[in-house]
Amino acid sequence: MSAPTPSGSAAGLPAGVAATGPATAPVSASPASHASAVAAPPDTTLPAASVPAAGPTPAGQTALDAAQAFARKAAAPATLRAYRADWAHYAAWCEAHGFSPVPAAPATVGAYIASLAGTHAPTTIRRRLAALGKMHRFNDLPWNPAHRDIQGPLQGLLRTHGRPVQKAAALTLPMLRQLVATCGADARGRRDRALLLIGFAGALRRSELVALQVEDVATTADGLRLRLLRGKTDQAGQGAEVGLPRGRFVETCPLRAFEDWQALAKRKAGPLFRRVSREGRIGEAALHPDAVRRILAHRAGLAGLAREGWERLSAHALRVGFITEAYAKGVRDEDIMRHTRHQDHRTMRSYVQRAGLVDDSPAGKLGL
Repeated sequence: MSAPTPSGSAAGLPAGVAATGPATAPVSASPASHASAVAAPPDTTLPAASVPAAGPTPAGQTALDAAQAFARKAAAPATLRAYRADWAHYAAWCEAHGFSPVPAAPATVGAYIASLAGTHAPTTIRRRLAALGKMHRFNDLPWNPAHRDIQGPLQGLLRTHGRPVQKAAALTLPMLRQLVATCGADARGRRDRALLLIGFAGALRRSELVALQVEDVATTADGLRLRLLRGKTDQAGQGAEVGLPRGRFVETCPLRAFEDWQALAKRKAGPLFRRVSREGRIGEAALHPDAVRRILAHRAGLAGLAREGWERLSAHALRVGFITEAYAKGVRDEDIMRHTRHQDHRTMRSYVQRAGLVDDSPAGKLGL
């Protein structure tokens, strides 16, 4: 591959125009000599200093290392962990069954997919397939997920073993009040109350909740302002601000819950929601994202709440609950989306439609 033309070199300029240096002598008035000067082709020879060196300079190597470091941060840590685990599972399966893992032959990938049919959910199988593709593309290996030896087994598996994705249930406002009522005045109770109310009122994802720093929360006379540095749909880190007005009731006021937790935690910086030991000591480490699910399940158990059927009460129930409650109160779609930071109207509406499947069903107008 030829070396790139450096900026300002003669190769990038029109004929007869010097790239650098002092002005050239005036062209002779002779028509012949003038035509010769204008018609002369540009000098495309690279200066000696522009010839690529045998290897990068120390500064060049530093730039390459920095580029690789940024590339490793292109995906979220949780996503990378999942991909590594998926790849390890596939590689172990290949070793046990006499297949070569790389480069993966489409028939091998198809056989691997078929082996997961009875034990793994379709969403997990799709994620495994994405992990294989990621590994191949990252290492410049051939990868064609549309190959018939991959798509055939996958589509057949979905037709045979496919099942709807398990949806998160919406946490209704009465349910939220019941959960908050189980939170006492001790460290764990104050933390959980603040986490539940801020998570619900802010329509936050669990990753956004545990990523909140004390300095990301500003108190005003009217409530709280949250600064979210990064979200699921904001991988470039543009950030967002979310406002939480003061609650009408003391027990469900996000501002009051935040102040009560801070009065005990006494932190001016660092993670807002921290681990609390069995003895009630407040630690330094932030909660793991899965801790939000465990806290919700624990409080639901204390409140005697149980969700049965297809839906499950998960950490996402806080976000889904805000959307459905806001819609039921007549809040406009665009206002809900601005608060929840949804970019796809269809995603937001899917929560609302599911919540109103029974109450808004046209079957209710038939007089059965």
